[in-house]
Amino acid sequence: MDDSQLRRYSRHILLDELGIAGQERILQSHALVIGAGGLGSPAALYLASAGVGTLTLADGDTVDATNLQRQILHTEARIGQAKASSGAQSLAQINAAVRVVPLHERLEGEALEAHVAAADVVLDCSDNFTTRYAINRACVRSQTPLVSGAAVRFGGQVSVFDFSRPNSPCYHCLFPDGQPVAEERCAVTGVFAPLTGVVGSLQAAEALKLLANIGTLLTGRLLLIDTLSQTFRTVTFGKDPACPVCGDKATY
Repeated sequence: MDDSQLRRYSRHILLDELGIAGQERILQSHALVIGAGGLGSPAALYLASAGVGTLTLADGDTVDATNLQRQILHTEARIGQAKASSGAQSLAQINAAVRVVPLHERLEGEALEAHVAAADVVLDCSDNFTTRYAINRACVRSQTPLVSGAAVRFGGQVSVFDFSRPNSPCYHCLFPDGQPVAEERCAVTGVFAPLTGVVGSLQAAEALKLLANIGTLLTGRLLLIDTLSQTFRTVTFGKDPACPVCGDKATY
């Protein structure tokens, strides 16, 4: 690090657990954030401010007035603009040294596989199960760590799937595809604006810890957040040996 970086990241460097070595690892890392909305906004802002070397921001949507209540990457002046492009502008203002790669597309198929494999960590900030399952499969195939978050109404959740650990479960172990799950979308049910900030910030925290190789991750644990009662609780879960994605006889 040069003198300007030492000054900029000095409050990280002062942390014994992080220090210069941990900050160096962050500076050399590549994070893929899928979704530049309510969760992706705070997550990307904190990753950029912390100095992640390359940040790929993928979103196929455009900025709408209804987004501005919670999607803090975007502004009124950018309504109608691609979210990935709008987000890149905001991140450049936070930290011009970060290489931001905006992707105005919904990542899927071979493109999703390629971008996931190129990253050191993936943050799933999407809002539907179809995308979450696809991201999980791509991460399992490339063994790329995944930080998953969700938020709707007043409740949110965060978990980490670190495939460098042989006993780490995957997203499918936690929420098996094909089982009846009530999918709530904020466009229909609403979402409390600060909740998305809490969940996205926690995703960024887990990603930075993973990149810097510090602390204890939410691997095998699901953090549940209720902002209406302001309570946090954690439930544990394990790897499913019969999981068709990461189990002994995986079929994906």
